[in-house]
Amino acid sequence: MPTWPISSIKELLEPTLNHMGYELYALDQSGQAGRTLRISIDHNEPITIEDCERVSRVAGPLLDHANLIQGPYDLEVSSPGAERPLRTHHEYERFNGKRVNIRYRSGETESVVEGQLVAVDGAGIAVQSPGARGRAPVIIHLAWEDVVAGRLAVAI
Repeated sequence: MPTWPISSIKELLEPTLNHMGYELYALDQSGQAGRTLRISIDHNEPITIEDCERVSRVAGPLLDHANLIQGPYDLEVSSPGAERPLRTHHEYERFNGKRVNIRYRSGETESVVEGQLVAVDGAGIAVQSPGARGRAPVIIHLAWEDVVAGRLAVAI
């Protein structure tokens, strides 16, 4: 599998995508032969197929002109998905008020809470979990150092 200069590709694409109103959410090399470049984009509105096509029409020629990828490759542009990982404090702040699934440390064990993200600050986050069997909802406060992983959650 070839190894591409992902950080250089990111540096090339990011300013143009930002100018177009998109955030470069993720960039990776994948596929069976490692010949697929996957670009995941985001912005404040849901990503549409038209957004993906627009970015593809701009990113493809930029990549070809920069000659950072040797040989043929496939370009895939997509959204981060409905259950995207929350990776930074900024992303937690952006999705405050949304339904989340958080894996966290509690002593020596790990637990999971799913509910509405109700607070985000420098100390951590708070998630309101629905009460079980008619009980009142519970708000769980988690320090940043206890948060193992988080993602948006789709309500069932």
